[in-house]
Amino acid sequence: MVNRRRHGSRTHSQPRRKPPPVQTLREPAIFAKASGTDSDVPHDKLTLAQARRGTPAHRPVRVYADGIFDLFHSGHARALMQAKNLFPNTHLIVGVCNDELTHKYKGYTVMTEGERYEALIHCRYVDEVVRNAPWSLTPEFLKKHRIDFVAHDDIPYTSAGSDDVYKHIKAAGMFVATQRTEGISTSDLITRIVRDYDVYVRRNLQRGYTARELNVGFINEKKYRLQNQVDKMKETVRTVEEKSKHLVHRVEEKSHDLIFKWEEKSREFIGNFLELFGPDGAWHMIQERSGRMLQALSPYQSPRSSPSSSPTRGRSCSPPSY
Repeated sequence: MVNRRRHGSRTHSQPRRKPPPVQTLREPAIFAKASGTDSDVPHDKLTLAQARRGTPAHRPVRVYADGIFDLFHSGHARALMQAKNLFPNTHLIVGVCNDELTHKYKGYTVMTEGERYEALIHCRYVDEVVRNAPWSLTPEFLKKHRIDFVAHDDIPYTSAGSDDVYKHIKAAGMFVATQRTEGISTSDLITRIVRDYDVYVRRNLQRGYTARELNVGFINEKKYRLQNQVDKMKETVRTVEEKSKHLVHRVEEKSHDLIFKWEEKSREFIGNFLELFGPDGAWHMIQERSGRMLQALSPYQSPRSSPSSSPTRGRSCSPPSY
């Protein structure tokens, strides 16, 4: 007896595949200790080729990226993403300068140093954040945090009396370049706010901020509030106009519908009228038939004789002769 099996059936029991593990939410990145890393793993110097080939799991490539990160935006995140993906096994350390250094060398920030630290530890690409990072990297700092490579865009960064603060890092073969994201920067965002200053002041007044909180004088406050009232009136008028247009549109639709129905009924009425009263209509036929019936039912009348056909005409009036 032939043992027939259905196509695709399994002859032996196969273990079911385990579903992929559910990805859990990661904890925020850690803050680096002031004393540096306390890892017991030997930290041998790596070449760029070794790092690109990959390192053992217990020995990640420690990449450092620093900045101000004010008004943290997608350009910052993309730079950190590039730094994180430089090597197959990367531990990304991000240094954030404090307010004192930043205000001294770059300018005033919108966010405080604490807000900037917090923004960085919640970025998915960051493994560790160094607070109070130095403006220029020293050999002592690199050694304390066991930094293998430094990631930054390749444009020379002129600051603090140096034509490029990363010049010595590049010379040591520890610099790895990332690409800037065009069209977005902290300066661009601030420029938008400054350019549309009146719009944002009016916006925040509407949301309940006081003129004092916005550092707006009495006269400007009244001006902005008046502009807000004017905008509300314009919006009300615009809404009424839109509703009126909608109503007029509906009336036009109804009128077109009524006209169409009237024309349709008129054509139907005229057609019925012609069918009834036209030359070939039923009413004309009825009249003809009724005329024939009346003619048939009327008594016969002889036609009156004309004078020329009278029997007495032409007779002689003289007596007959014998």
